[in-house]
Amino acid sequence: MKIGITCYPTYGGSGVIATELGKALAQRGHEIHFIAYALPFRLLGYDERVFFHAVEVMAYPLFEHPPYTVALAAKMAQVAEAVGLDVLHVHYAVPHAVSAYLAKQILGAGGPLTVTTLHGTDITLVGNDPSLYSVTRFAIEASDAVTSVSTYLRDRTRAAFGVKQEIAVIPNFVDTAHFVPGRHAGLRARFAPGGERLLVHCSNFRPLKRVGDVIRVFAAVRQRMPARLLLIGDGVERPRALDLARELGVEKDVLDLSAQEEVACLLAQADLFLLPSEQESFGLAALEAMSCGIPVIATRVGGLPEVVVDGENGLLFPVGDVDAMAAGALALLEDDARWARIGGAARRHAVEWFDAARIVPMYEAYYQARLAAREQGGTS
Repeated sequence: MKIGITCYPTYGGSGVIATELGKALAQRGHEIHFIAYALPFRLLGYDERVFFHAVEVMAYPLFEHPPYTVALAAKMAQVAEAVGLDVLHVHYAVPHAVSAYLAKQILGAGGPLTVTTLHGTDITLVGNDPSLYSVTRFAIEASDAVTSVSTYLRDRTRAAFGVKQEIAVIPNFVDTAHFVPGRHAGLRARFAPGGERLLVHCSNFRPLKRVGDVIRVFAAVRQRMPARLLLIGDGVERPRALDLARELGVEKDVLDLSAQEEVACLLAQADLFLLPSEQESFGLAALEAMSCGIPVIATRVGGLPEVVVDGENGLLFPVGDVDAMAAGALALLEDDARWARIGGAARRHAVEWFDAARIVPMYEAYYQARLAAREQGGTS
């Protein structure tokens, strides 16, 4: 198949999954065309089956805000017509599903199957804004096919928007051959030269991630034992988190790595992964840590319980309960046998249920089934 993929080419989970999906589909013999305003950050290396088409937005004094949605739709239509796309798969409802609808109208009959994958804040935050609610609902209903990354998000979408469109649940995935357990002694020594315990947080540092709670949990752990914290990623909350570390007197043990293209080797050095989010529709960063055999301390929200089984491969707590999260972290760090048992279970869970080799064929089969239904004159 010839498949177009549009995503936000940044460090959020939707961009990661879209990029990894395209790469995996290319390895399975499909021709992949990424359509976005910038090269997705995980689209590294050369692959003869992967192409990138940059969306250029016209600069004109009359436009106070660049008309990206329209420019994207035009580029989608151009690429679809030029290469003969079979599928146009967009990740994140607004504006990508809207642009896909416009492109479909431009192309008319014979255009590609449009598939929208809902990732989380496109529904729980952006789409629920009164100014975007109706267009988000329309874009979902107008898609030929819709998927969500968790059962929680599917149900939340139906409840919030009352859509009648069928929503298939295809979970996020991880390349368990790349995100693997195994500490590199030299690398770990760079971060924990005195043998300190190493905690990690990786995200886009949005307010929903509650990075301040990461710092508070770490500060509580640091009071009881030598420890260091790696912060991986970038976003509006990063400066505030570093300010809080200074206020709590732990700034010397907080290592700010900013955004990193390669995180697997960093996660594998950790003892614990912290994700105290206010909302998570799936928790991809937690899954990547689990694939590295790292126990996760997270919140019992959204789709996280579909990934982290409390007490078996990680620990879940109420949002904002820093004391409980710190106590849970310390209990694991002070019990090597339990830490090893939960970390091993985390790795096995990731391999068994969320490996790319299991999930990517689900997308492939989904495309094929929907295309076949359309060709037979059934529901597209």
